[in-house]
Amino acid sequence: MTDIKLKLSEIFYSLQGESSYSGLPCIFIRFAECNLNCNYCDTRYAHDIREQLSLAEIFGIIKEYPCKLVELTGGEPVLQDNILPLMELLHSHGYQILLETNGSLFLGDIPSHVIKIIDVKTPGSGEGDSFMKWNLRCLEPHDELKFVLTSFYDYKFALDFIKENKLESSKILFSPLTNVLSPRLLAGWMLKDGLHARLQLQLHKLISIQ
Repeated sequence: MTDIKLKLSEIFYSLQGESSYSGLPCIFIRFAECNLNCNYCDTRYAHDIREQLSLAEIFGIIKEYPCKLVELTGGEPVLQDNILPLMELLHSHGYQILLETNGSLFLGDIPSHVIKIIDVKTPGSGEGDSFMKWNLRCLEPHDELKFVLTSFYDYKFALDFIKENKLESSKILFSPLTNVLSPRLLAGWMLKDGLHARLQLQLHKLISIQ
């Protein structure tokens, strides 16, 4: 099983910049290829395969870092046929696993110990109809739903999505695309509506780490 090859863009060690784990040291395994083409994608380079590594080779790299938090990101990691064996390998060695996914692909076989951070695409992404709503049945209490917002229209889309799917008690993240939507403006909307959600900025960009 350790001879299985996975398509990668890069592996690096940095601070977690998004989600409720923001600020924590984290090992990032960025997989290549994506099934979506968001207007604001900031990792378009990850659409290309830079290398293919076995599970043993991946583990040999990450075990050198002084950290037990790993994020599987992309691209879109769920496109990888052999992502589940990697999750099991990491789990067996005591790693806490975050999965950053766009939610357009089936998530029902993701192990319950993996923390899913699901990016629900808003209309401003150009991929607003991509989310597979069946995946809401797969949510664990520790999972998080992220909305990247470009406008008030996106904000209302997110509010309607949360209400229609009865997600008010879920862990919700609102992330403004800061070059088109002011974080201060978004904060005002959230305060006015008394929204039970977390405003998040991309910490890794604010401090220029990876």
